[in-house]
Amino acid sequence: MSVIAEPSRPRSRVAFHQLKVASVLPACDDGSAVVVSLRVPVELRPTFDFVPGQHVTVRATIADEEVRRSYSLCSTPSDLSDEGVLRIGVRAVPDGVFSTYACTSLAAGDTLDVLAPLGSFTTAVRAERRRHYGAVVAGSGITPVLSLVASVLAVEPQSTFTVVYGNRFARSTMFVDELADLKDRYGARFQLVYAFSGEDQREGLDRGRLDAETLAKVGSRVFPMDMIDEWFLCGPVGLVTGTQDMLTALGVDPESVHSELFYVGEAPPPRVSTEAASGVLTVMLEGRASTVPVAKGQNLLQAARAARPEVPFSCSTGVCGTCRAKVLHGRTEMTGNWALSAAEVAAGQVLTCRSTAETDDVTLDFDL
Repeated sequence: MSVIAEPSRPRSRVAFHQLKVASVLPACDDGSAVVVSLRVPVELRPTFDFVPGQHVTVRATIADEEVRRSYSLCSTPSDLSDEGVLRIGVRAVPDGVFSTYACTSLAAGDTLDVLAPLGSFTTAVRAERRRHYGAVVAGSGITPVLSLVASVLAVEPQSTFTVVYGNRFARSTMFVDELADLKDRYGARFQLVYAFSGEDQREGLDRGRLDAETLAKVGSRVFPMDMIDEWFLCGPVGLVTGTQDMLTALGVDPESVHSELFYVGEAPPPRVSTEAASGVLTVMLEGRASTVPVAKGQNLLQAARAARPEVPFSCSTGVCGTCRAKVLHGRTEMTGNWALSAAEVAAGQVLTCRSTAETDDVTLDFDL
């Protein structure tokens, strides 16, 4: 495979497909995370084509409640084409309905409903490229970066990848064996630096929480920042935004920095309308227009689902980007965006889960 590119034909953003679980295996020594492998039938492989760094939305019924969550793919496109398998990494989180289910109950032979992959935490992977990629990740933020590292090193023989990977303890570190295999296979082309905040270490960064301040202290000792052509930042909001600020201060082009958050804490609630519905929301989805009454200040995802229950969504906190749409008419306000780039926002895209109607009439196009 000399090029890994986005699928050339459009595909449905709303159609779930049942995929059988091939295996559920530990992703770290303490059992706090698992790798879920999903078997993709031959006829569905074009639907699930993806580029490294993307994620899927999974849906399951747990305790009689429909639950949707988005998880990054840790497998590579060649795993799909050669083996017919998608793999996602799932870290158990406190009170996490799906993550607890995946880590304790999900088993081979079960089925999950899965949407086609999406996401912009990606890059064009081409054999002729010669680039030095850098990544700063923490915890389960390694998941999409594992796919990126494996794909880049396999397809771009002249490229290198440096990853700084923070965790609290070694025993809770995900994908240690997979990363070691990549290091053995590619040698000096892959530099991996661990940082543990909860224990001493002999190599890598000084003991302490991985953050922008720690990175700035070690500087070029482990991370040649001035030599990085493209950056990938993934983890908690403090790490990602702090590293973004540091790179901006160093003069790094923002267009070369890709960011994705895995947890933002309690997102600020969208403003709830107290007005009577006096306007109209038009929803464009799957080539068909539907309308529903809408009031100024009303949450757009909630209103859109009243007209079209199949509208795509997942996290509802502004992180995954599944609910994105383009505003064709009217004015909206978005509070909390951790998924859209500045260019996408400038082009009129909004996260409907974090947006409200600010005019009587609004038209949203979900067919992006």
